[in-house]
Amino acid sequence: MIKAIVFDFDGLIIDTETVWYEAYKEALGFYHADLPLEEFAKCIGTHDTVLFDYFKSQLGEDTDCDEIESRASEIVDVKLRTVNARDGVKEYLEEAHRSGLKIGLATSSSRAWVTRLLNELRLIDYFEAIVTKDDVEKVKPAPDLYAKAVEKLRVQPSEALAFEDSLNGLNAAVAAGLKCVVVPNPVTEALAFEKHELKMASMGEKTLDEVIKTINTQTVR
Repeated sequence: MIKAIVFDFDGLIIDTETVWYEAYKEALGFYHADLPLEEFAKCIGTHDTVLFDYFKSQLGEDTDCDEIESRASEIVDVKLRTVNARDGVKEYLEEAHRSGLKIGLATSSSRAWVTRLLNELRLIDYFEAIVTKDDVEKVKPAPDLYAKAVEKLRVQPSEALAFEDSLNGLNAAVAAGLKCVVVPNPVTEALAFEKHELKMASMGEKTLDEVIKTINTQTVR
């Protein structure tokens, strides 16, 4: 029986992944370098080490990755001046709240980044537990974020349903023992997702109740 839902943040609640991809591409253009989508996709949902390694492979080992990230951050700040949640996100949070489900968030991003945007969206009060990279030693695809989230929500992993947009996030949720629904964005839609319970283009496709009923039916079988 599902007693809690746990959301990822970047790319799922807000499509920041597309914004960051466009920003990094623009920033790398200053150095006359490109960023293929398949390279950027490797870092989605986890830390920046993989992305920085790619920068160095293209521009040299002495590349100032912090400078590139700073350029990209400035671009992102401009692009995110108007913040909008993805389709169906608020409806899912409202439905979960009405249904008495516990609501958590597990993200590889920083607490400052997440709380800032959730406040701007006026969604932060829905979450009983927010677990970020500041709270664990290992981020996704390690299971630590999800393990701590369900611990804070006081439910068993098997009683929680994760919503993810990335492969690293999916692997983290499954490794922690949660069932997972994948809702990719334009940057992650071509990734090879496996071991998920359900995949949707957006949360607008089904109500939360319909999703949970579908998963409960699959579990019984």
